[in-house]
Amino acid sequence: MADASATLGTLLRSARHRLAESGIADAALDSRLLVEHFTGTTRSDAIARPGMAVDAGAAAAVESALERRCRGEPVHRILGFREFYGLRLSLSPETLEPRPDTEVLVDAVLPFMRAVVAREGECRVLDLGTGTGAIALALLANVPEATATGVDISDGALATATRNAENLGLSARFTAKKSDWFAQISGRYRVIAANPPYIGSHEIAALQNEVRLFDPLRALDGGEDGLGPYRIIAAGAASRLEAGGLVAVEIGSTQRPDVTAIFEGEGFRLERTVADLAGNDRVLLFATA
Repeated sequence: MADASATLGTLLRSARHRLAESGIADAALDSRLLVEHFTGTTRSDAIARPGMAVDAGAAAAVESALERRCRGEPVHRILGFREFYGLRLSLSPETLEPRPDTEVLVDAVLPFMRAVVAREGECRVLDLGTGTGAIALALLANVPEATATGVDISDGALATATRNAENLGLSARFTAKKSDWFAQISGRYRVIAANPPYIGSHEIAALQNEVRLFDPLRALDGGEDGLGPYRIIAAGAASRLEAGGLVAVEIGSTQRPDVTAIFEGEGFRLERTVADLAGNDRVLLFATA
């Protein structure tokens, strides 16, 4: 029950203890994020004013959030947003929660885009399976001359990406398009980027509950061998890529040989492999051979 006389300090301590008792690995961080969000306070408040009173409504909201976290719901799903490449992105049930590994793809593509803009004054990006719009919007935020089309099959995901673009002041350069991969896409782009589903169907059941139960299955399941989306992207990319363009895809940590072979079979060459912070292969960059 929410305590009408709770202070910020006692609320933080009790929240941390409750999450730890429930086996939450990052209990200290998660409790702080939830308490700060639902009480409208900051880390500075907790340090300088631990005795400040928390009203009953805010305490009740924290209580509800803690119950959800103890049941296994990811903290950012409860908050309704996640930071990605310095951008605050709203989440929805239809979108994958963007994760730090995908920031590696943004890092890998930005130098290429900046070089294109320096030569030509513009750069068009196609983000396949855009979800929250994370990849496209991070690229647009860092290359003001670029434009992007975010593609998704989910109406809910497209609505979320559109809202994120509006909230970030990027809607003038971002277009959301409903399409099953390339099916409804015309024109050509200098960059085609994707973080496609790459988990084998038989592996879904073994995923952590926070992923399996809360990320949309459509954004996880890459077919029997986890490579189905790469075959579609590789087969369709050449007809949608401008001369001298780049295809950037995120991959599972063991998939580099298979994904490379798929793209090479469609006339691409591997330009670069980029590792994530753990040292695993995470992003492949391809150009036409």
